[in-house]
Amino acid sequence: MASIFSRIVAGEIPCYKVAETDECLAFLDVNPVVKGHVLCIPKKEVDYIFDLDDEQYVSLQLFSRRVARALKTVVPCIKVGVAVVGLDVPHTHIHLVPLNQPGDLSFEHHITMAPEEMQALASQIAAAMKD
Repeated sequence: MASIFSRIVAGEIPCYKVAETDECLAFLDVNPVVKGHVLCIPKKEVDYIFDLDDEQYVSLQLFSRRVARALKTVVPCIKVGVAVVGLDVPHTHIHLVPLNQPGDLSFEHHITMAPEEMQALASQIAAAMKD
C-alpha cells in the first residue's frame, strides 16, 4: 500500500506545495510544530533515509538545503533546524523547522494554522525558491 506521501506525489491527496523537482517534493507539514514547518521527500517511496541510493540521498539533501534557504528568507528565524525521524510515515522525509529557541524542534507540541494562512505561506516560500 502506498504511503500518504506517495499519494501526495501522485496527486491523490492535496498538499501545500513549496517546491518540486523531478526527484523531490517539499510541502508544509499539516501538523506543524512551528510556523513554516516543511517536509522534503524523495518522490520515490523509500522507508529509511539510509536506504536511498547515493544519487537519491544527495539529491534530497541538496533539495532540502535550497528549501531551507528560501524558508529562512520568509519565516523570521535564527536558523532552520533539520530532523529525520521516520517513524510516523514509512517514506523518507526531512523536517525543516524554523528555529528561534531550542524547544522549537520538539515534536511534542503542535500549532494550528488556518488553511488560508498555510496556502499563503506555501506561496511565499515557493516564490522565494525562484530567487
